[in-house]
Amino acid sequence: MLKVGLFGATGRVGRLLIEDIKTDDEIALACVHVYDRLDFSLEPSVLATNDMTTFLKDSELVIDFSTPEATQQLLELALEQPTPLVIGTTGFNVHQMNLLKEASEKMPILYATNMSLGVALLNRLVHTAAATLQGFDIEIVEQHHRHKKDAPSGTALTLAESAASARNLTLDKVRVSGRNGIIGERSRDEIAVMALRGGDIVGRHTVGFYNDGEFIELNHTATSRNTFSKGAIRAAKWLCTQPNGLYSITDCLELK
Repeated sequence: MLKVGLFGATGRVGRLLIEDIKTDDEIALACVHVYDRLDFSLEPSVLATNDMTTFLKDSELVIDFSTPEATQQLLELALEQPTPLVIGTTGFNVHQMNLLKEASEKMPILYATNMSLGVALLNRLVHTAAATLQGFDIEIVEQHHRHKKDAPSGTALTLAESAASARNLTLDKVRVSGRNGIIGERSRDEIAVMALRGGDIVGRHTVGFYNDGEFIELNHTATSRNTFSKGAIRAAKWLCTQPNGLYSITDCLELK
């Protein structure tokens, strides 16, 4: 039985993970990290602590759905106490991404901006479409609930990166995330990534390929956050047998 520690237990996905782990016969929740207090009860066997050293010591593997700042603290300590990490937090800056890569040299880390099977497949389809549909304009629109703090979403940026790499482009040089006023015509290599926020939308991503006379749109809609929690559990069971390195959800699902 794999003893899992949960980092970000009070978040939306964290709460679902607690319930979904209970129904899995291959892993068990051993520990949760809490910054202030829990407003719900845990099984008596689960340790709740705000001490990261104790948290990592009691965890054979950690699942993290927290904030970029919290994940940074986790990674810094994990460098001293290497522990396999499944990270679903989004919105990292350059330093935090570099820290993630550094830590993966000492422990296996699976980092995914989205844990769903459907999005993993969508990434593959986007790469293929971008490479095949040369000359088509690429526009990406993502929709999330009003409480989401980062924009564009990590998933949308991953999709944009898939499209850019398929065309041998550097995303930072061609990405547009807003248009206003007299901005001139759309550039040939431009990849737009737009964010909508409202209500309780779990997540919807549309990648459009537009040309004169025709267009194709690829859509993925998440209707339940359990998609992400169950995907993280699957990733955890896969990661615990892997050597040190940085992995993606595509590696876990063995999509070719």
